[in-house]
Amino acid sequence: MIMRPGQALLLPANPWFIWGTLLAALVLGMVTHIGLGGQAGWTPDLLALALVFWTVHQPLRVGVGAAFAMGLLVDVHHGALLGQHALAYAVLGYLAIFIHRRLLWFDLPRQALHVLPLFVVAHALQWLTRGLAGHGWPGWDVTLAPLLEALLWPVATWLLLAPQRRAHDPDETRPL
Repeated sequence: MIMRPGQALLLPANPWFIWGTLLAALVLGMVTHIGLGGQAGWTPDLLALALVFWTVHQPLRVGVGAAFAMGLLVDVHHGALLGQHALAYAVLGYLAIFIHRRLLWFDLPRQALHVLPLFVVAHALQWLTRGLAGHGWPGWDVTLAPLLEALLWPVATWLLLAPQRRAHDPDETRPL
C-alpha cells in the first residue's frame, strides 16, 4: 500500500490488545450506564467507537459478527429490547468495513467527518427499533451522542494506535 507523506509505519496490532480494548470499552460503557442511571441519552457509546475503530483498522479480526455479539451483551446489560444494540452494531460494523479502505487515506478531522454518518445511522436504528417496540422518543439530547462520538474519533485513534507506533527495535541509524 502506498503511504501518505508523514504517515508512520505501524507495527502489527496485538490481538490481545484489540479484544482487551473492546472489553474495556464494554465495561466502561456499562459503568457509565449504571453511574448515570441509564437516563443520559447524550453520552457517547464508547463501545461503538471502539468497534468502528477496530473494524476500520483490523477488518479481518473484528467484523460484523463481533459487533453483533457485543451488541447482544449491551442489550442484556441495559435491559433493552433484545437485538436493539446488536442490529445497530452489526450495521455499524458493515458500514465501517464498507468505507475502511477509503477512510484511512484522510487525516483525522476528515476521518471524523466520515464516521459521523455511521454513528448517526447506528443511533437512528436504535431509536427506530425502540419506537417500533412502543417506547417513546427519547428526547433531543440523544442527537448529541453521534456528534460526541465523531469528536472522540481523533482521541480514540491516538490512544488505540499508540502501542503500534513504538519502535520494535529502536536504532538511531535506521529511519524505520
